Amino acid sequence: MNEEQDVTEKKEVDITKFDLRKEGKSNGPSLQLAEVLKDEHRSLNEKEKLKIIIEASKHYAKFLTALGVDYENDPNAFGTPVRVAKMFVEDLWKGRYNVLDPITSFPSDYQGMIVETNIPIFSQCAHHHQSITGVCHLAYLPGKSKFVIGLSKLNRIVEHYSRRGQIQEDLTMQIFAALCQAVPDNAGVAVVIDAKHSCVSCRGVKHQGAGMQTAKLAGAFMDEPSCKEEFYMHIQNAVNKNYQI
Repeated sequence: MNEEQDVTEKKEVDITKFDLRKEGKSNGPSLQLAEVLKDEHRSLNEKEKLKIIIEASKHYAKFLTALGVDYENDPNAFGTPVRVAKMFVEDLWKGRYNVLDPITSFPSDYQGMIVETNIPIFSQCAHHHQSITGVCHLAYLPGKSKFVIGLSKLNRIVEHYSRRGQIQEDLTMQIFAALCQAVPDNAGVAVVIDAKHSCVSCRGVKHQGAGMQTAKLAGAFMDEPSCKEEFYMHIQNAVNKNYQI
């Protein structure tokens, strides 16, 4: 198959409309983005994001004041309200203000399992706004159409949904649903997340080192024990190699 055929036959799937979470929720599109999506399919532009940052910084300033922080006369905290607001919009929760680019797939004669391990997870707990850090392991089996996803798109799916206020269980389901839509005729999809939560380690019970694992498997990964065994073998191999985030 030549390059021209590759370009002609590649597919793009827009999975934004399949978002599982309602707009306005911390793990869903922001209300501002939802309003834009009524008429246009695009992320918020810089002007729209700046408006959110300015408004949010005003409220965070009041929050600090209510806590007894004289931030305006503190050289280390003077710009904190704006910094925090900008951090949420442009980093921590950027998945709420941007749409995910279409997922590109390409024809392939490959018939085996496709696995990507140790995709970094940097998310934030919706309950206490503490960090969730870990890795995501993904796998899928191409269907009869024999299309495979561009590898970096798997990372982009994980990154997009991680950058919201989340609980790990819902994040697992969001990634799973997105992967199912990206490969609509798949023979099976599997998602595993292994993460640590600062809301457990730095507050409340304060247990250091505790980790949480969540998994969602479907198709051959559920119906065929050998397929599930192979997937978890790939994960174990990745763990043994001690990849660093």
